[in-house]
Amino acid sequence: MNWYLKVLKQYADFSGRARRKEYWMFFLFNIIIIYGLIFLAIGLEMPSLVTLYGIYTFAVLIPSLAVGVRRMHDAGKSGWYLLIPIYSLILACTDSEAGSNKWGPNPKSDAEEIDLIGQE
Repeated sequence: MNWYLKVLKQYADFSGRARRKEYWMFFLFNIIIIYGLIFLAIGLEMPSLVTLYGIYTFAVLIPSLAVGVRRMHDAGKSGWYLLIPIYSLILACTDSEAGSNKWGPNPKSDAEEIDLIGQE
């Protein structure tokens, strides 16, 4: 859940890089919430939940795009690659580009360094 909240805190931040874990955990929680709203709307037969689903979908549209662009940056590509369906899926599944690139330092390296510092 922390990864989901991290993406929401970086609401419209299209710069920098996002790890695979950050991207896919946001994707997972987003899908769980969407399906939960759909099943509630169908099960309770409440059209107002359909409206809530629409509001939620539009609310997370920009964070979804932002984390996708940051994920493309982490793979060493421009955010525009997000518009190429199959290739963007492949890039979303690939490992981070080692070291720093023109979009910033590797977030995986920073997290590992922070973990090592915390263990000392």
